[in-house]
Amino acid sequence: MTLFTKIDCQKCHYIKEKFNLPALGIREEVLAADNPEALAHLAWHELVETAQKELPILVLDDCSTVIGAIPIKKFLKGQGTA
Repeated sequence: MTLFTKIDCQKCHYIKEKFNLPALGIREEVLAADNPEALAHLAWHELVETAQKELPILVLDDCSTVIGAIPIKKFLKGQGTA
C-alpha cells in the first residue's frame, strides 16, 4: 500500500502520527516538486486531480483508493491495525 502525502498537510500528519505505517506495510510518498518519482507514481494511478483537492490518499494493493484522513483512519482501524 502507498500513502500519498504533502509536507504541510495537517491531515497527512494526523495519519502518520496515529499509525505505524512501515509496520503496516504502507510506504509513504511525499508529493513535492523535488520528488518527481512520487508525482509520477501519483499520475500513474490517475490521482493528480484528486490530490489537488484532498490528501492524504491511500492506494491499496488492488489499486483501489481510500481518500481523506477520516476514511483512511476508519479503513485502517477496520483492518485491525489500531
